[in-house]
Amino acid sequence: MKLFVEGLLLWNVITFLMMGIDKRRSIKNKRRISEKTLILSSFFMGATGTCLGTVVFHHKTRKIKFRTLLPLSLVINIAVIYVFNSINII
Repeated sequence: MKLFVEGLLLWNVITFLMMGIDKRRSIKNKRRISEKTLILSSFFMGATGTCLGTVVFHHKTRKIKFRTLLPLSLVINIAVIYVFNSINII
């Protein structure tokens, strides 16, 4: 359980930083992290970090794709944790 929580925390820190890095790259007109990568990382248990990154860095807040898919990924992440916890996988 502890290892799962630590891994989940680390992954969400990484997804948070990905949002910050992409925002910085957008300001400097450098090569960006693809929207597909940002959204997929959110669905793969990184929704908390990605959603927090969106708020903190004010990044991708106007994109309808992010306004709909990030909350959906957060709900799915919570559901996965709930199901795994209820069947004692974590």
